[in-house]
Amino acid sequence: MSELTVEPVESIDDADVPVGVDAPKYVLYGGKGGVGKTTMAAATALASARDGTATLVVSTDPAHSLSDTFETQIASHPARIRDDVPLYGAEIDPDAAMEDGMFGAGGSMDGMGGLGELLPGDDEEGNPLMGGTVPGADEAAAMRLLLQYMDDERFERVVIDTAPTGHTLRLLELPEVLDSMVGRFIKLRQRFSGMMEGLKGMFGDGQNPEDGIADLEEFAARIERLRATLRDPAQTDFRIVMVPEEMSVVESQRLLSRLTEFKIPVSTVVVNQVMENLTDVTGIETDWFVSPSLDTCEFCQRRWKVQQNALTKAQDLFMGHTVKRVPLFADEVRGEQMLRVVAACLD
Repeated sequence: MSELTVEPVESIDDADVPVGVDAPKYVLYGGKGGVGKTTMAAATALASARDGTATLVVSTDPAHSLSDTFETQIASHPARIRDDVPLYGAEIDPDAAMEDGMFGAGGSMDGMGGLGELLPGDDEEGNPLMGGTVPGADEAAAMRLLLQYMDDERFERVVIDTAPTGHTLRLLELPEVLDSMVGRFIKLRQRFSGMMEGLKGMFGDGQNPEDGIADLEEFAARIERLRATLRDPAQTDFRIVMVPEEMSVVESQRLLSRLTEFKIPVSTVVVNQVMENLTDVTGIETDWFVSPSLDTCEFCQRRWKVQQNALTKAQDLFMGHTVKRVPLFADEVRGEQMLRVVAACLD
């Protein structure tokens, strides 16, 4: 068997890649794990920064790969990662965020799920305070930092590589959970005023229960503001990323349905790893792109048939949405040159 030689992408004509992006202030990429959300977020952020727009790309996925994609170390807090363009990056570290608690230093509420063991009461089933299901403290802490970064006036655009589907949607449920927690605390304060003294330790050193309730209310209000932002298409563009396989199409449709329930509009669906020629997708003429041989490779032919079926189903399910295709590359999508190629596919 002859070896396949793949030439690395050393350069690409500037005229072939976008300078800036046509998108509102917040761009979020969501979808199942492993479909290429980080790649799309990185490519979009780089294109956004190339026209001088101060852009922050943030990863909320615990399995970070932004550093690998940009081939540079990215900190857990916003820091500039390019000298020539105003591009900033941050990989939220859930463990480090949890050390400061849900509200930051001095306002900790670590271990929210354990409150049910400490607080008596009835109607325990489904009640977050009584041992019911509540979002993890790591997710809440990550959301606190994300809210902080989205409000940062240094950045004209924020591109977010979200955690896999289930985690992202759980974060959006926090306002209702926190409302319930606030209501329970108020009710318990009225019924068991003496007990509240024993809860001070749960809210950080020197903080009384009333301050803790105020923290909850403030945090819930900030998340509610975030949710309002996500629902506003003038401010937010939520993009679903998938691969051309039936299971991924089904997962993406499920995500679209859930986002619709939350009244979060989705304008774009990105289909990654499509077995097409780069020229057919972008119009870019290259001599380095290696296309699967659909004429002589039986494996490629079978995979292409699977992809065609998935693409047809996706076109039907996502009718009315903009569907972007990104081809399957023979080499890894890492570094500026490859990210600029991907950005051309998303343009």
